Parts: sequence; C-alpha cells; structure tokens
Amino acid sequence: MTGPVRVLVADDQTLLRDSFRVLLDATPGFAVVGEAGTGRETVRLALDRRPHVVLMDVSMPDMTGIEATAEICRQTSDVRVLILTTFDLDEYVYAALRAGASGFLLKDATAADLVAAIRVVAAGDALLAPSVTRRLIAAFGAQPRPSHVFHRTLAGVTDREREILTLIARGLSNTDIAGHLTLSLATVKSHVGRLLTKLHARDRAQLVVVAYETGLVTAAN
Repeated sequence: MTGPVRVLVADDQTLLRDSFRVLLDATPGFAVVGEAGTGRETVRLALDRRPHVVLMDVSMPDMTGIEATAEICRQTSDVRVLILTTFDLDEYVYAALRAGASGFLLKDATAADLVAAIRVVAAGDALLAPSVTRRLIAAFGAQPRPSHVFHRTLAGVTDREREILTLIARGLSNTDIAGHLTLSLATVKSHVGRLLTKLHARDRAQLVVVAYETGLVTAAN
C-alpha cells in the first residue's frame, strides 16, 4: 500500500479509544481516520472511510464487535478487522474468524505489539499465533459438528496443498512451513496463494476456518 496505514478505532470505552488514537497518531506510518463507540457506528464509518484496519472491540453496544465484523467483511473486500479481546471467552475467537476477522490482539498487549499487529493485518496477513490456533482447535473440537454442510469443500485441492493447509491451521508461518516441508519460501507462498483462490478465502485466517470446518484439522490431530 502507499501512504500511511489508515486505522478505525472501535471501542465503547472513550479512554481506550483516546489512548489508541494518541499512540497511533504519534507513530510514523499510521493515521487514525475515525473512532466509533458502537457496533453500528463502526460499520458506518468503515464503509464510509474505508480504513485499512478496524481495531475492533468484541463487546460493543447495539451490535457486537463480531456482528459488526461480519457486516464489514460482507460489504468490503479490502477492510481488515483486528479483534481486541481478553480471551476470557474462547468462543468469541471462532465466531470472529467465521465473521471474517484477520487476527486477534489481547487488550493488555504492549504498544509495540499493537503497532506490529496492525501492520501485519494491514499487509494482508493474518495474526494467528500458534497458541491462539491451539485454543481454537480445542474449542472447535469440543463443539458438536455443524448440522449444515459447509459451503466450501477441499475439492480441487492437491495433496501438497492439503498438507500446507493443515500446517497453516496449526499456526505455522510460511517460513516455518518451508522449513518443515523442505520447500523454498517462494514455493510455499505460491501454494498459499492458490489455496486462497481455490477456497475463496479472504486471507490466512479464513484458510484456518476452512481447515476446521471441512474436518481437515481436528482437536485430535
């Protein structure tokens, strides 16, 4: 992208919004393009101002952060959502991924972690640490299998791509996957790009969802 990373801050606590704005406005390469205190206001501003990243609190008045994420992702293809969470309620993680979130950040993260996380998501990658994906697998494995058939399947995905998709769902980075499979980084990136296209996924986070919901990855493996 060219120019600064455009960020929309969404949190129902004014003090937190002010803190995030002060931090980002003081950081070169960032521009806060709006603040929202409710879910509906977040959706409206996201559609109007088209930030690169929405910093989204889960608990919001009138529309939850997850509902707002789903609406933003339904109506845009270029706005990324970074969820702010305490991880006290793990079910939010899976629901947010299903809604289209590109990553998660703990509310007690350091300023440096916040800046780094926004950069990662703005660049089109997903912020899913291995510890997060392990918790996600465990939470998903404990739930009953959905009664409906997931709209995406793994038809057309090669054996190598399935292998890479499994490793993505376990939280490995492209560099980790390259080392694990003894492939070049460029080759891994090429496979990931084909997976995104074949599975109609917005980003790496959505590949994780596909891996879980098609049964490729379970809590047991």
